[in-house]
Amino acid sequence: MTLPVEAPFAQPFPAADPDLVIDIQQATVSRGGADLLRDVTWRVELDERWVILGPNGAGKTTLLNLAAARLHPTRGSVRVLGELLGRVDVSELRTRIGLATVALQDRIPPGETVRDVVLTASWGVVGRFREAYDGMDLGRATALLSQLGVGHLADRLYGTLSEGERKRTQIARALMTDPELLLLDEPAAGLDLGGREDLIRRLAALAADPDAPALVLVTHHVEEIPPGFSHALLLRDGRVVAQGLLGATVTSENLSATFGVPLRVEYRDGRFTARAA
Repeated sequence: MTLPVEAPFAQPFPAADPDLVIDIQQATVSRGGADLLRDVTWRVELDERWVILGPNGAGKTTLLNLAAARLHPTRGSVRVLGELLGRVDVSELRTRIGLATVALQDRIPPGETVRDVVLTASWGVVGRFREAYDGMDLGRATALLSQLGVGHLADRLYGTLSEGERKRTQIARALMTDPELLLLDEPAAGLDLGGREDLIRRLAALAADPDAPALVLVTHHVEEIPPGFSHALLLRDGRVVAQGLLGATVTSENLSATFGVPLRVEYRDGRFTARAA
């Protein structure tokens, strides 16, 4: 069955830039008469590692869903991996994007083995049924679990894992298809200090890998920005407060405007901290 494609746009759009994995131009997302995002322009290049920061309700997850080709803009244009949303079969486009979200975690059967949670990403399904996997698939799943520090848990049931172990399993799953773009929605949420620091260390190693895909990480906290990330976008009430190179964007002034309280930002040994001024 051929999936329906959105109706053609009334106006032409410029050709895709091959160096851009995300190209969002003047995008607005409206629901129920309210704008969840408003006039957002954002471009991500092949070798960049971005963090999206903002308070609850700022539009971070909405923006990530545009980048994941899981949401269309009400106005404006969105290109992901060179494909214009509205003129592409999104089911095919999504196979090129790795995504780890809380919504996915809630869909994973607790009785699934950790290995199968990662393996099933090859077929784009959640929950193993009758799909066939070869030795290459098994080898890649095992290697990714080891890379994320949960290789010894491959035969455990997903429902028995700690929150930190689940987060790392989800990231391994998101990497299973060798994506061109990796999107992580609050990967450190709910983790204790040890779990958070272990995850940040592993994400820093991924960011430093020249063969890793373009990375976008959503968080509320500057303390969760891994070393090696290069750019930041700050959102408040669906609008961009600031964006650009990490050091020039994550400042006391910009963060105060983003969260609506006076904040002092400090940077030391590759990590940020923020507290009330």
